Amino acid sequence: MSANTSRWRSHGVRIIRSDELDDATAQTLGMQRRAAVTTARTGATKLWAGTVTIEAKAKTGAHHHGDLESVIYVVSGVARLRWGDKLEFVAEAAPGDFIYVPPYVPHQEINASEDAQLHCVLTRSGQQGLVVNLDITPVEVPELVRWIDDLHK
Repeated sequence: MSANTSRWRSHGVRIIRSDELDDATAQTLGMQRRAAVTTARTGATKLWAGTVTIEAKAKTGAHHHGDLESVIYVVSGVARLRWGDKLEFVAEAAPGDFIYVPPYVPHQEINASEDAQLHCVLTRSGQQGLVVNLDITPVEVPELVRWIDDLHK
């Protein structure tokens, strides 16, 4: 066996089984985060990945993730996102949709379903599971934002 073959065996692809996710990660009221890809679990140094579950009709507290970029992939349910200094903007994402959250953007996840759990996969551009929970009084009626990129106007 070559040196590379031996190295790749122990430092190559890692599979994190669904029953191995770690809920001892930074949390926000109203959701359950479970970490999959962390330095401790996989040796990752430049990204963090895990899952998030929100019960029917539930919403999270307002929070941001510091200088990290986040991507949320909706597996099942309908995710309603509010964001802004007063959570004054809102948009929804359905299964198969991706949500991008830039650094420092105050946001709140809401399960738009009356009876189904919302399940998402999330990744962040840094290893730490950084969460800064915020005390925000939201506007009563947020502005609906329908983002259309330059290619699809």
